[in-house]
Amino acid sequence: MVPKREPTTDALEILHRRFYEGRPQRLAALERARLSLEIGAQIYELRMRAKLSQRQLAKLVGTTASVICRLEDADYSGHSLSMLHRIASALASRIELRFVPVRKAKARKPRGNKAVA
Repeated sequence: MVPKREPTTDALEILHRRFYEGRPQRLAALERARLSLEIGAQIYELRMRAKLSQRQLAKLVGTTASVICRLEDADYSGHSLSMLHRIASALASRIELRFVPVRKAKARKPRGNKAVA
């Protein structure tokens, strides 16, 4: 018997349950999208700290401003390690790569003062 979930008003929880829970392919796509967003945001932040335009960074890296624009776009998923290395070098930074264990969904503890037999 499948335990009944507690009702929620948390919008993110509702969306997760409706569109992602029990759908490993969707969860994998969500994780890829989060990674693309994070990479783009980091490139943008480094560039802004260096007070460079996309065109100026592109010149330092040896590419075009449109490539830098695409790399900073959250929807772009073609980040290559060699391009990221070139950008990091141009911005006096280095790339750190970590492998993090995938978290498994935890069983939710019942709320309230109900005794569990």
